[in-house]
Amino acid sequence: MVEKDIFSIFPVSKNLDGAIWDKINRKIKPVGALGKLEYLAYRMASIQQSLEPVLAKPQIVLFAGDHGIAKSGLVNPYPKEVTYQMVLNFLNGRAAINVLSEEQGIAVKIVDAGVDHIFNPGYCLIDAKMGFGTKDYRFQKAMTKEACNQAISKGAEIAAKIADEKTNIIGFGEMGIGNSSSAALIMSALCDFPIQECVGRGAGADDAFLLQKTETLKKVISYHGLTKDNPPIETLTTYGGFEIAQMVGGILCAASKGMIILIDGFISTVAILVASRINPLVVDHAIFTHRSEELGHAKLLGFLEAKPILDLGMRLGEGTGCAVAYPLLRMATAFLNKMASFDDVEVSEKSDK
Repeated sequence: MVEKDIFSIFPVSKNLDGAIWDKINRKIKPVGALGKLEYLAYRMASIQQSLEPVLAKPQIVLFAGDHGIAKSGLVNPYPKEVTYQMVLNFLNGRAAINVLSEEQGIAVKIVDAGVDHIFNPGYCLIDAKMGFGTKDYRFQKAMTKEACNQAISKGAEIAAKIADEKTNIIGFGEMGIGNSSSAALIMSALCDFPIQECVGRGAGADDAFLLQKTETLKKVISYHGLTKDNPPIETLTTYGGFEIAQMVGGILCAASKGMIILIDGFISTVAILVASRINPLVVDHAIFTHRSEELGHAKLLGFLEAKPILDLGMRLGEGTGCAVAYPLLRMATAFLNKMASFDDVEVSEKSDK
């Protein structure tokens, strides 16, 4: 059973806040002139509790899993087979996340959390398969409580091994046909939002299909009757995918290791929503890389009081937001660590008059 403090996440101390902002503001520039880069520098220094933050061996972990409802085609215009087909593309280094990460020197790990496919053992794939997809939550819970807890533990195990590789910054991505519906259901229940404010087009739904998707999910909510008062693990068990559950565990473990956590789009943000209900301190370790075009994402970011770095109209998933935002984190650490301050050079400061 997952307990609230099982991962021993400690609060990010505020003791250095004054010193961090003093260092940022003493750089040879007007206060605030570097905008979000200053906020990013503060966040990374705060998470690492250091005036000289370092980004070491960045990795993005992409969790893949299938969803039982996807077989019906009611919530996904693309067939469920696309999940394993895309995993093969990831493994062959040909997908967006591979190209974008390679440009930034970011390692990518692919996790089979529960894909309905048997992969060739010759692939460099982390086998964490919990089953060949979840059950169809129109008729039953997506997984058992035992399986959900095992998935969380497996995700934590994967993150712990990455931390052992001296990685101190980890991004979370996902792949799973139908997982935007799963995420919308979880968000609706945990945040007490109407499902129509949470569900979006996912992988290319048109207006008519979006209406069908929304009506299907309304029936699912009526069938299970979950509310915000239900435990987060019960909600995750009822609606979640194995990939979402493993991300929850990975995020919790990464925070317990003091790592900087990069959150991608809608699905990853729902994963940290669940993780925050298990241990609220996890959010202090997270940097939200972008605002997705998926309908519910902006509302969920607002609910979490999160400040996304970018707004580029992206909604691909895969962890691509993490890869695109990473160069900004590098620049933020560079200016904080290398840029001269007024104490170092002869530059007149702003007059107090």
